[in-house]
Amino acid sequence: MTLLEITDLTAHYGPVQVLHGVSLSVPEQGAVGILGANGAGKTTTLRAISGAVRAGGQIRFEGQDIRGRKPNEVAALGIAHVPEGRGTLGNLTVKENLQVGAYLRKDRKRIQQDIDHLLELFPNLQERYTANASALSGGEQQMLAVGRAYMARPKLLLLDEASLGLAPSTAKTVYDAIRVLREETGVAMLLVEQNANLAFTIVDTATVLETGRSVLSGTSAELKGRDEIRKAYLGGS
Repeated sequence: MTLLEITDLTAHYGPVQVLHGVSLSVPEQGAVGILGANGAGKTTTLRAISGAVRAGGQIRFEGQDIRGRKPNEVAALGIAHVPEGRGTLGNLTVKENLQVGAYLRKDRKRIQQDIDHLLELFPNLQERYTANASALSGGEQQMLAVGRAYMARPKLLLLDEASLGLAPSTAKTVYDAIRVLREETGVAMLLVEQNANLAFTIVDTATVLETGRSVLSGTSAELKGRDEIRKAYLGGS
């Protein structure tokens, strides 16, 4: 069953049109990637879904048109957004950041169980549990951002450039944990990433954007087999 369906999505920043009719879908418990170079419209697509930019076209979540909803309304429907740059609350501890992620929930016992689960998944956070987020490394902050978003118990997780600014080994650690999170919880994911090698460790299908347009879609295996994808995103020759 389709969880998210985007049809002919458009978006502007002032007079400049950034998205030109992007279409994609995310099935329940599925993982879909959005690939593309800087300026392709990847981040804007996620921001349009979460209500952070005005958009045209259609955005349907669980069959309901959510285009034009405010970010807090979108979040309340079950969509959590991990933005580019992480956005952790630096003056709060790891524990407090995770608790903030669960602010809409009332099930205190389950909240603590989810925190314990995330600390097992991200052992670095267990070690820094009482430290302020501002004192964490880039990789630890990214893990915390993912964990905080999951604490809302979303049906769909939007992940924007989770590897950005991280050393290759750290980025792999973060993606390994994201993959396990998906496998253990079944949360659906829409993942924006320039590093296609990392994206393909998680996503089932992907869409390639160029200058705000969907130019190619397919399964991970299909896309990895295409010369233009290997050359542009996988380090092929």
